Amino acid sequence: MGAALLVEYYRRMPNRRAKDDADTWRRRQEEGRQKFLALAQSRYTEGTLVRLLENGAARSRRAALLALGQLGGIDANPIIAAHLKDDDTEARRLAADALWALWFRADDENNTEELQRLMRVRDREKAVAGLDRLLQKAPNFAEAYNQRAIHYFKMKQFERSIADCEKTLQLNPYHFGAMAGMAQSYMQMRKHKAALKAFRTALRINPNLDGVAETIRALENALGEEGRKDDKK
Repeated sequence: MGAALLVEYYRRMPNRRAKDDADTWRRRQEEGRQKFLALAQSRYTEGTLVRLLENGAARSRRAALLALGQLGGIDANPIIAAHLKDDDTEARRLAADALWALWFRADDENNTEELQRLMRVRDREKAVAGLDRLLQKAPNFAEAYNQRAIHYFKMKQFERSIADCEKTLQLNPYHFGAMAGMAQSYMQMRKHKAALKAFRTALRINPNLDGVAETIRALENALGEEGRKDDKK
């Protein structure tokens, strides 16, 4: 199955009309996305989508990224992550969205649904307790560690947050969110050199992160000569 049909499905996605308010546009977008995904799933395998992503023109890459975000497995993680550096702006945005969609899916649908439920729990201690139980059942679910890290950060338990970010990255080395989150914890602990290193790594994974380049420059200036050293290994 070639790219032409997938691109045609992608072209059918709705454009915003002048009369669309925000709610109407979101509804039309979601309806169009679901139709696109249903068509893509009926005609394309993950392997074919990966080939189109690696070899296609910009519109083909965009369509493949949108499909892989919902239909791909964890093996597509490094391939999608490579397109965070795509020369097409829309493809870079779609790559980031695809990665987040992929990361929130566990190997088991029940665990995916449980994470989604815990995301809606407002009481942080209850959410952390729920994530503890989820991770006992699914110890390789990287995004569950990342979500617990976010809670720990907001609870000002920065060392625990860093530990969970490290576990996330051990399981998913492309997780720029966990790397940036770890940098933020180091900032709160006034470990600026460690924060700088983590921010640089996050930006190398995803050069599109808002505000990170500016934070890096500020830390480099604050740390002087030591901060301007390149920490790439």
